Amino acid sequence: MTSRAVAALGLTLAAAAVAPARARGQGGEPQRCVLQFESSSGARSTLNKLPSGQYNAYQGGGVTYSCVGQNNTLKADSAEYYGDLGVLYLIGNVHYAEPRAKVDSRRMTYWKNEERLLAEGDVVSTLPSGTTLRGPRAEYYRAVPGIRPSTRLIANGRPTISLVQVDSTGKKQPPVDIRADRVTVDADSLVYAGGSVDITRPDLHALGDSAFMDKGTELARLMRGPVIEGKSERPFKLSGTTIDVYSRQRQLERVISLGNANALSEDLDLRADTIDLRVSANKLERAYAWGANGARAISPSQLITADSLDVRLPGQRIRQVFAVKHALAQSDPDSTKISVKERDWLRGDTIVASFDSVFAAGDTSSKPQLVQLVARGGAQSFYHIAIAGAPRDKPAVNYVRGRAITVALANRQVQRVTVTEKASGVYVEPVVARAPAAAGGDSTTVRKQQP
Repeated sequence: MTSRAVAALGLTLAAAAVAPARARGQGGEPQRCVLQFESSSGARSTLNKLPSGQYNAYQGGGVTYSCVGQNNTLKADSAEYYGDLGVLYLIGNVHYAEPRAKVDSRRMTYWKNEERLLAEGDVVSTLPSGTTLRGPRAEYYRAVPGIRPSTRLIANGRPTISLVQVDSTGKKQPPVDIRADRVTVDADSLVYAGGSVDITRPDLHALGDSAFMDKGTELARLMRGPVIEGKSERPFKLSGTTIDVYSRQRQLERVISLGNANALSEDLDLRADTIDLRVSANKLERAYAWGANGARAISPSQLITADSLDVRLPGQRIRQVFAVKHALAQSDPDSTKISVKERDWLRGDTIVASFDSVFAAGDTSSKPQLVQLVARGGAQSFYHIAIAGAPRDKPAVNYVRGRAITVALANRQVQRVTVTEKASGVYVEPVVARAPAAAGGDSTTVRKQQP
């Protein structure tokens, strides 16, 4: 190509955008890209002039384009430009760079009028924060006044994003890796992911059908059957219909599951319409559960149900369960001494269950033992007692009621029951045969308990 033809190509590319660019440039606003060919690149070019006065250009041997007056470049092994369409095709070792993003790929299409780039084949995109995207295909939308206020990156074909975040001192933290069928990144801040979403960060692993992340507020939302697993020496798992994850200074603080929620740890199985988990130092410290269908807490020795539950787990060891309104605690009698189908139970307006969660240093396998149950407000209790010499299927039973009932336990056995105010009840004990029973003899003794 002659120097005159090279100049003609540069002028032609610029002319299509000069008028609108100047209009947008009034008032000091940034201009749209006025595309120009860098003649110093040494590319071999062929020009075809069109009836409109525009040119179609075919180039090889290394091509470089740039935006007039902007720090933007497009490089490739070869290129095709179609003047009437305002479309530039770049083929082979394509590299796009601007202050807001860098994109590498095998092929790229640039729609000048839309300020949109489509990268295909081994795409690698890097944003200013260090966030990277890798995948087979990605579209990048430039931030241009009058078209869009911020950049947008859209990728499909199951790309992987390594989302880089910084703490309050500006230090980069370990990346959050996101894999999904489709991913959209707005302004290097908002991330939308859809289709088999898989999120991995140092403190948790999350799965779901779709997800949203806001780097600014440190909020993440997973939808449509999400599951989150906490990473620690005592892990926990949370599932539901929708899960919101809250962090502060890139440390997990709170996780809320909405709809058919289930939180599972070594010490507790918690179920409710809504579960709110509080996390400190990557360990579950507290859990709230409530909803129209009530809440259930299942520990190794107890089932506690109520309208709402407040579970205290310092160091992720269950310490106390507060059951509020329509509270019921149930447990199975010791099967080594008692063999019955009916469970022991305690009712009240509220119930507080306390567990012995203090273990020897380094002991991570022991299960907390229930040591006390306290029911208040219309309290009632029913439990079985093993009697020496009696058959395992004929234990004594005790039913009491009062304003408040305190049940003390040891080794899963009831040791003492204390009834406060308005106490009454009944105790039924089997008669242990010392000699052959007389015909028609009764095998039980009934004692009515009064205040």
